Amino acid sequence: MAFQKELVVAHDDLDDLNHVNNVRYVQWIQDISKQHWQTIATKKMQEEVIWVVLTHHIEYKRAAVLGDPIQISTYIASSSGAKCVRIVEMIHGTTKKLLVRSSTEWCLLDSISYRPLRIPEAIKKIFL
Repeated sequence: MAFQKELVVAHDDLDDLNHVNNVRYVQWIQDISKQHWQTIATKKMQEEVIWVVLTHHIEYKRAAVLGDPIQISTYIASSSGAKCVRIVEMIHGTTKKLLVRSSTEWCLLDSISYRPLRIPEAIKKIFL
């Protein structure tokens, strides 16, 4: 199940070349991942566990510029043990061309001990 949102590139999103800054793309990846978790997970889940990033792999396909509409979608591609792989894709809202695709490996931790936890079936059920 994909979680989606839309945004429009603002001046503060740009780098010296007047393209969206790579750091901004990473922030958007983080933001939609967090929003997906907070929208779908129960309050109890959110209190008991936290997610941390282990790796990011980002492919920059095309540049986005000021005023471009961007459709961002994310979903969990796989999970094993305490880890899952989340995909985020950013598509130009008008041309429908892929701008960015990322694959991020996340690890689930106990919110108190910060020790890795096997992903419970209840979480898998709502995200996979």
